[in-house]
Amino acid sequence: MKLNRRLAFIDQLITQHYRDIWDCCCDHGQLGAQLLQREIAGTVHFVDQVSTISAQLEQQLQRFFPCNKSHSSPKWLVHCIDAGELPLSAAHPSQTKELIIIAGVGGELCIQLIDSILSKHPQRPLEFILCPVHHQYELREFLAKKKLALLSEHLIEDKRRCYEVLHVSTTAGLNISPIGQQMWQLTNPEHRRYLLRTIQHYQRMSQASAHPALSQYQALLEPDEHQ
Repeated sequence: MKLNRRLAFIDQLITQHYRDIWDCCCDHGQLGAQLLQREIAGTVHFVDQVSTISAQLEQQLQRFFPCNKSHSSPKWLVHCIDAGELPLSAAHPSQTKELIIIAGVGGELCIQLIDSILSKHPQRPLEFILCPVHHQYELREFLAKKKLALLSEHLIEDKRRCYEVLHVSTTAGLNISPIGQQMWQLTNPEHRRYLLRTIQHYQRMSQASAHPALSQYQALLEPDEHQ
């Protein structure tokens, strides 16, 4: 099946080979299947805690990508588990490179899953590609608090809705801004509409008490106001 624009963009972000790629909350496995076709990982792991989805996905993968799962490094594996409980590779961290993709869920759930993964593998070098559907500010604050580093960030429009896509690492990279620093192209009408909608959201929230995000997002518009 053809990937939607959001998943296609995530696919394009992955340009280097990983020993393991974990496609979490994978639903019907479209992104993971594309990664399998590209042979961009030793093993692509499909993770979803809904048993019916996992069973159907395993049947489809065995049909289109038959593999011996008893092999020490199978092409793919399906895991019917909570994404916070990933059975990461038993190999020594210096011998493996793992990418964890969490997309299509809220920022609060992203926080819970990442917190669980990091607490279970505190010294492990990991990369994450994240595409939350909301609570982006809170997720970014959490990532900065956990000392994760930014590799890249992007704003992508899909079906008249904008999504923030963050590629972060537990090792080297840039500091993570709670409102974004690389992704904004405010001459782009889609980006400007997204920013204005975000400001309006925090203005509604601030009727009771001012949210710290409001002034930060508003400051992005200040250069235009002074022209």
